[in-house]
Order: sequence, then C-alpha cells, then structure tokens
Amino acid sequence: MSTQTTHRDFRLIDSTLRDGSHAISHQYTEDDVINIVKGLDAAGVEVIEIAHGDGLGGSSFNYGFSKVDEKLLIARACEATTNAQIACLLLPGIGIADDLREVRELGVNVARIAVHCTEADITEQHIKVAKKLEMEAIGFLMMSHMSSPEDLVKQALLMQSYGADTLYIADSAGAMTTEDVRRRVNALVNALEIPVGVHAHNNLSMAVANSIAAYEEGAKNLDGTSAGLGAGAGNCPTEILAAVSTKYGIETGVNPLALMDLAEEIVRPMMPRQQVIDRAGLILGYAGVYGSFLLHSQKAAERYGVSQAEILLELGRRKVVGGQEDMIIDVALELARAHAAQEGQ
Repeated sequence: MSTQTTHRDFRLIDSTLRDGSHAISHQYTEDDVINIVKGLDAAGVEVIEIAHGDGLGGSSFNYGFSKVDEKLLIARACEATTNAQIACLLLPGIGIADDLREVRELGVNVARIAVHCTEADITEQHIKVAKKLEMEAIGFLMMSHMSSPEDLVKQALLMQSYGADTLYIADSAGAMTTEDVRRRVNALVNALEIPVGVHAHNNLSMAVANSIAAYEEGAKNLDGTSAGLGAGAGNCPTEILAAVSTKYGIETGVNPLALMDLAEEIVRPMMPRQQVIDRAGLILGYAGVYGSFLLHSQKAAERYGVSQAEILLELGRRKVVGGQEDMIIDVALELARAHAAQEGQ
C-alpha cells in the first residue's frame, strides 16, 4: 500500500460504511462497499471506516441484522483500497477482542473502541489488544453532550493511559451547539498528549459548523459520511466539510469535487430516504437522544399506534443511551397503555 504525502491540516475519517449502515438498516452489499471505498480512496480520503452500524458483532436481533456478513464486507473494503486505511468500530460488550484479531488478518489498520462517555474504564482490554496487533487505537466517547468538559477529560485520560493513539468525542445525538463543541475540544486538547477528533451528527443542522469549530480549537481528526448518510438526521457530510474547509483555506488533502460526484452518483441513489432534518430527526438533537434510535422508534410508533415524537421525548427525559434499544419498546408500550387508559375514562 502506498503512502500519501499530501499536506493535511486535519485527518478526515469517512464513516459512510459504518454509521451510514444505520440509515439503510444494515443492508449494504459487496458492490456497495467496493464502489464507495474506491470512490473515497480516489478522492484522497485517508481512513475509511466499515462495520455494522453498532460495530463489530452488531448484527443481531437487538440492533438489526446485516444483509451480508460484516467480515465479508470488510474483506472487500480492504481489497478495494489503494491508499486509504480501513478502520473498524468496536463497542465492548457487543464486539469482542477476537473480532479485532479477525479483522486485523483481513487488513484493517485502525480500531475505534467506542463506549458511552462515562465508561472509558471498560476499554482497556480492547485498546491494549489493538496495540498488540499493531493497529492504531482510537478511543471513542459516545453521547459526549451528556458529560461536562471536565468529566470528558477524566475519561479521555483513562483511554490515553491504556495506549489510545487518538481520542474522539462523538456527538451521537447531534445535540451539541458550537460552543458545546469548542469547550469540550479545548479542554481535551489542553489535557491530552494525543490528538483529538470529533464525530458530528446533523440533527440540529450544526454538524459542519461544529466540525470547523472543533478544528479551530485544535482537533486534528474529523469524521464525515458521504451525502451525510448516517444515524438520525445524518452525519457531517464529507463532501460539504471538504468544500467548506477549502473556503476557509483549511487543507484537507481530499478532492471536494470527487467527493461530490461520489455522493451524487453512488450514495444518494442507494439511499432509501434522503438525509433531511424532519421532525423526528430534529427531536433527536433537541432531546439528546442516540441517533440510531430513529428507525427503531419509528417502527415502535407504527406497531403500538403512538407518536414517534412522544417516544423520543420520553427517551430523552430518561437519558437513555446506546445499548438500551429495548427501552424503546418499553416506552412505546407505556405510552400506548396510558393513551388507552385516558380514552377509557
């Protein structure tokens, strides 16, 4: 694999083939993977992430079954790339250390170990396994809007002590304002010896602005997805982030026009719904609800005859986090019973 020497002010990691999996109910095919990897690679994207939306091992009843076995898709991604590194996401408790060993043999170079923003202590084993496998280990703190900058620093320092090479905060609910991002990134950059990254969602239409703000505060890694394909109202669109960065004079090392072509000609035609900030998507950001709950809550609302908005607002009040998908059904059932009781009075 050749090494690119293009100057980059930040490293762009594209998560279309992982976070985007949520938006298409994990129905990627081998051809989808090959076409998207080749397009991103040709555009100069340095790291391409692929896995089930909920990470390695995520294909299940709780999170949704993949159409094609994820290990086969990962193998195809590794075969299709020329310059880009391939990354995988793992959530301890969903994926296991052996998953890292298997994907390393397939050619994966980067392991992103993701947990809720208060649970960094459960990442030690997986970060250390990744380092033993000579992979880059990225600590990934999800739902970071739920923790203060000071508390995030404490969690990040744990991941750094385990050997993480990079530390990410993920705005998994798309709930952060630009000031929220600035405060958190600034605190992490000043406290850590390793680079910081931001993974932004677009539920409040802030993903691009938040990513640029993160860069201005010292973040050296930013995530995006082609056409914004991702959980909730989608992610920071890779092609827009690249175009806006160019406007600011920020060097990305990628070709914005090639990314626009990929989004328009390959990704948008395969999307079951375009990434728009509709009522449900906006409520995710407004209430601070995990982005991947969008389709699950829609199905629950239809099944039990209740409002999806009501479900999401209640999940937000209860501060439900990733991994508690079963609570969506519980809330929908409670709302349905409450409505039935009211009608019976």
